[in-house]
Amino acid sequence: MRRVLLLVLLALALPAMTWASSTIDISNSGGTVTGSDAGLSLTGSVLFKYGSIVGSNLGSVSFTTGAFITGNAAMGGTLASGGTFTITGNGINGVPNGTIFSGTFSSSSPVTWSVITLADGSHQYTLTGAIEGNGKVGATVQLAVVSGKGLFSGTADLSSGDTSLSVPEPGTLGLLGTGLLGIGGLMRRRLRIG
Repeated sequence: MRRVLLLVLLALALPAMTWASSTIDISNSGGTVTGSDAGLSLTGSVLFKYGSIVGSNLGSVSFTTGAFITGNAAMGGTLASGGTFTITGNGINGVPNGTIFSGTFSSSSPVTWSVITLADGSHQYTLTGAIEGNGKVGATVQLAVVSGKGLFSGTADLSSGDTSLSVPEPGTLGLLGTGLLGIGGLMRRRLRIG
């Protein structure tokens, strides 16, 4: 009876343990957003914050989106999932060297390109979407401003971007694995004795 109860408790604990994660906040600035009805892309954006590490150039952020499903690049709308989203570190100050995240815009929530008109007549565009790839999930918000009274007409400078990534905690998963091995050993021993 104890064995069955132990196995039931273990089965209930496993799903919670496999979702253990921590979040890393990443910020970028600069670069050029280019776009048309076929979608948007970002090049030349510099990573300046990775978790608690801050510096003037810690790597880069780039993306491409799917095509507009509704609306357009000038007036805002909804974009198709897919495309690419890449965060690369340069190995400075403890930031990983190489690709930190490589994935796509997720179909789990809409990818939106929204516009608001500021008091001075400039237009602020915000790209928002869920991202997923290489075992990580997250969300990104990228902000671009078009100065003057014109709308987005093919390119704009990126003001800032914030991305939050959830990554598995290897320590938690390691403890889970060690615990499972221990329980397996106890069960084996009891079966041999009994």
